[in-house]
Amino acid sequence: MSYPVPTLRPALLASALALALSPVLHAAETPQQAKHDSAPRNLSAVEVHATPLADTAENLTAPVEVLAGSKLDEAKAGTLGETVAGLPGVQTSNFGPGVGRPIIRGLDGARVQVLSDGLGSGDVSTVSVDHAVSIEPFLADQIEVLKGPATLLYGSGAIGGAVNVVDGRIPVTRADAPLSGRAEVRHDSVSDGNTGMLRIDGGSGSIAFHFDALHREAGDYRIPGFAESAEHRAELGETPSPDEAGILDNSAVRTDSAALGVSWIGERGFLGASYSLYNTRYGIPGGHAHGAGEDDHDDHGHDEDAPVEDPGHEEGGPVHVEMDQRRSELRGGLDDLGPFASLRVKYADTDYTHTEFEGDAVGTVFNNRSREARVELVHQPLAGWNGAFGLQASQRDFTAIGDEAFVPGTVADDTGLFWIGKRAFGPLQLDLGLRHDRNHDDRTASAAPDRDFNTTSLSAGLGWKASEALHFSLGLDRAQRAPTAEELYSSGLHVATGSHELGDAGLGIETANRVELGMHLHHGPFELQLSGWHARYDDFIYLANADLAIDGAPLRLWRQDDARLTGFEAKLDWDIVDNDSGRWSLGLFADSVRGRLAAPAGTNVTVPVEVPHGDHSHLEQAQVAAGGNLPRIAPSRTGARLRWERDAWRASVGAVRHARQDKVAAFEHATPGYTLVDAHLAWHLDTAGGREWEVFLDAANLTNREARPHTSFLKDVVPLQGRNFAFGVRMFF
Repeated sequence: MSYPVPTLRPALLASALALALSPVLHAAETPQQAKHDSAPRNLSAVEVHATPLADTAENLTAPVEVLAGSKLDEAKAGTLGETVAGLPGVQTSNFGPGVGRPIIRGLDGARVQVLSDGLGSGDVSTVSVDHAVSIEPFLADQIEVLKGPATLLYGSGAIGGAVNVVDGRIPVTRADAPLSGRAEVRHDSVSDGNTGMLRIDGGSGSIAFHFDALHREAGDYRIPGFAESAEHRAELGETPSPDEAGILDNSAVRTDSAALGVSWIGERGFLGASYSLYNTRYGIPGGHAHGAGEDDHDDHGHDEDAPVEDPGHEEGGPVHVEMDQRRSELRGGLDDLGPFASLRVKYADTDYTHTEFEGDAVGTVFNNRSREARVELVHQPLAGWNGAFGLQASQRDFTAIGDEAFVPGTVADDTGLFWIGKRAFGPLQLDLGLRHDRNHDDRTASAAPDRDFNTTSLSAGLGWKASEALHFSLGLDRAQRAPTAEELYSSGLHVATGSHELGDAGLGIETANRVELGMHLHHGPFELQLSGWHARYDDFIYLANADLAIDGAPLRLWRQDDARLTGFEAKLDWDIVDNDSGRWSLGLFADSVRGRLAAPAGTNVTVPVEVPHGDHSHLEQAQVAAGGNLPRIAPSRTGARLRWERDAWRASVGAVRHARQDKVAAFEHATPGYTLVDAHLAWHLDTAGGREWEVFLDAANLTNREARPHTSFLKDVVPLQGRNFAFGVRMFF
């Protein structure tokens, strides 16, 4: 299934609106500052907004990566996961071009929090791997990735990290000019896709406003060969027709997003509100009929990586998702409150609906109404400590309706109270933090008992400036996570993963104890960052593979066992030369993560399972893998990028090698390695009236390599996009 390839009208509309505003901007007498830094920015010096104690990434003892400026422009992609996937320690899930959620140090889903300016996104992307994140990366000013536990700031769902997208939809400072902004139009060759976006910021006196809009529409994308991998075709004994090569069916995407925000900004504070909408429609390539990557060959043995043919859905037609989200936000702040330096209050009310269609028929409808409030109170120095108190409260009312509603409706209430602080002791900086949360899950459609969880997280970080050029950091964390409704109450066929999932209402709290050592060196033209970390998880919650099938779908059980994760990241930036030929620089990076259950490989446990049989059920014994490697852990990577800048021009070429992943879990296949090569070229022009133009050409997968991420449930039936050229124009005013 493919959506009609669009005309350029929506994209051209954004550009036309920006051009129409140019005379107004030219007539304004207010001086304009440059709106865009075309050179790669020193991202370690960019202020991080994800913490109440605003600081730069270089000064924070916690590991943070930031994307901004031209590096963000180069990285922007159709999904948030794909946008941040080039950062060390960060990769992306993949369920076709419409779905990509960040994976941080091998952890994803309910362990990685996705935030919009410090508040949860309000979607249901953690419920299933085929659910999209409702944040549009093309509209971001800055993207911050907190690696390692961020539970102190954002609670149980951030035990693996957090990704904060700063979009400025509610202005917090007075406008520098009556009108300013940016617009962009681009065309992608791999899917004949068009994207147009417009952002306007402005105001007068105490009133400031923001407006943004985006439209994206792309057809089925091109692939280097066949959708099914050679290994999978051999297993099925299939010889596909050459006509089936070159296009991934049902991979089309259409997205619309818009927001309007207004603020009153006084001498000591501000009060603002915004309303936004996000609507997307995307196909599920491979189709739910193929089960997204699971198989069983008989009732007592299955191969996790081979797709299952599900007769119940095979004839329903291609599966696609239509998602709609409406969000209202209020934010306010006051400064200089006596013993307190500042007060910040944030509130979001999100109404989300997600409908899965099988052909033209409605399959399952997911509804999620969420409300979240956050208060941050920064106190004046106390006994030498700078710190902040915080209170966070949220409620999620979730329902799923339809034959494939494998998770029952739940109402979840979470409340957390925290304090973070830092103090300097000469060349040493000590960071401390404490948080306590209460989580309550109410299963609305069942008489099953409610579950209450109390979690406590602690953190300590020590930074040592051995010299102006050499910094060391040591981080120690104890973080806890309450199980989610999906882990507690799943019961039935989960079509996206092609498996029958059973939750465990008796699951307890997951606890992670982490240690990390980091180094940051500036020496002449060189900047080197190294970090190594180890995390010991007690009662790690995971989806275990079993040797049993139910109604043709392999059985998977949510259970708890101890686990160990270990990894490292390295990044080197070298300013090679800056002369008449231009400024040349080289960037290198490497990362690796290893995830294992504490029990050795081959350890199995026997679990009694109620298997439905017509109107009755009977008890069977399932063998469950309880040791060895964790499933779908991202492989090691190495990458390099050469950059060049001269006058109005800048260019770069880079390559990332994804290693073969053969440290796999039970019933999981190894994944071949691959190398992806990309390049970027841009020409920048400043014109009268403060306007700036940029023409760019981006190329991805230049060698047209077949690539299948090990982190994807769809790796055997959905490869990544083939060679792609994106041509476009940006304007800053």
